[in-house]
Amino acid sequence: MESPRAPHPWNVTPTEAVALQKRLREQLILEPPPGLRITRLAGADISTEKGNDTGYGGMVVLDAETLQPVARAVATAPLTFPYVPGLLSFRELPVLAAVWERLTVRPDVLVFDGQGTAHPRRLGIACHGGLLFDIPSIGCAKSLLVGTPGKLAERRGATSPITHKGEVVGMAVRTRTGVSPVFVSPGHRMDLDTAVEWVLKASPRYREPETTRHAHRLVNAFRRAGGEAAELEEGSPG
Repeated sequence: MESPRAPHPWNVTPTEAVALQKRLREQLILEPPPGLRITRLAGADISTEKGNDTGYGGMVVLDAETLQPVARAVATAPLTFPYVPGLLSFRELPVLAAVWERLTVRPDVLVFDGQGTAHPRRLGIACHGGLLFDIPSIGCAKSLLVGTPGKLAERRGATSPITHKGEVVGMAVRTRTGVSPVFVSPGHRMDLDTAVEWVLKASPRYREPETTRHAHRLVNAFRRAGGEAAELEEGSPG
């Protein structure tokens, strides 16, 4: 697969990265493509370890109906950008771009373990990644970066808008009854209602969607194997 071309250089300072986010925000499309049909959805994640400047990235493509893996890819890349809250995409996307290049089955939607528009500048990693890969994308995070959700019922499927500076930027979503919610926001070519719908569909049993669970297991195994993809069992569930 052809490697995506970033619309900007990656070797930037944090100050330059903030300016880029503000510019890229204007390119976001916060609605799905007309007639979007989702038969495959994928999860993206990276794994790192203290004292190691390598990022271990992975993506797992799932059948949208069965939530079973149909394809996956892994890659490593140097971590050249510091860990700065709100600028996660500049650290992780170069790794995931290398993974995307190796992915032989393209998903219809890509779910990131991070923020979409629920971000100080409305451009979390799901937005930035959606623009980079030109794909409908969703942010599904385990914690809030900005905003305050309203009261949330305990039942599975309960939702409450996340509001930041008077604007609804995402949704707190209860994927399991009585369990802490996840925080969903659109990335690129996506709206909030569709994002919430698909996170719930992808989370039939656990707090996190199967996209995130499979990708997380894959990258951790890849890192433990020292970046040797050959040591990962092809038939493992991601």
